[in-house]
Amino acid sequence: MERVYTAEATAYGARLGAVVSSDERLDLQLSRPAEMGGDGGPGTNPEQLFAAGYAACFHSAMRFAVPALDLPADALQDSHVTARVTFLRDGVPNFGLAVELALHAPRLTREQATAAMEKTHTICPYSKATAGNIQVDLRVE
Repeated sequence: MERVYTAEATAYGARLGAVVSSDERLDLQLSRPAEMGGDGGPGTNPEQLFAAGYAACFHSAMRFAVPALDLPADALQDSHVTARVTFLRDGVPNFGLAVELALHAPRLTREQATAAMEKTHTICPYSKATAGNIQVDLRVE
């Protein structure tokens, strides 16, 4: 495959530090959620960052699924994708992630939305990267 774009970010201070992209457009403080033994501070965390990236990538990839399924051109109007990323632990250091992707697409029937989710899951780079590595559940809202 041809390399089109490379994003670069550096993390400092693990879960209690910061993450900054090389162009400084992303510059965020990190905090450990209270559920993970942290203080629940004002910063974000790796799971939120992964959820944001996956949701945006998946929703963007849907534009390639719609024509492949012969759905109307405006099928994704007023739609959105929500990604829920769960941090899993089964002892130390055995950690993992699980993802739920939920589609809200008021212009599609449940069957059309389900087909769009399944097709997108074969296209989205995040889905390809996680295939066989973590559980990803697709849901239509």
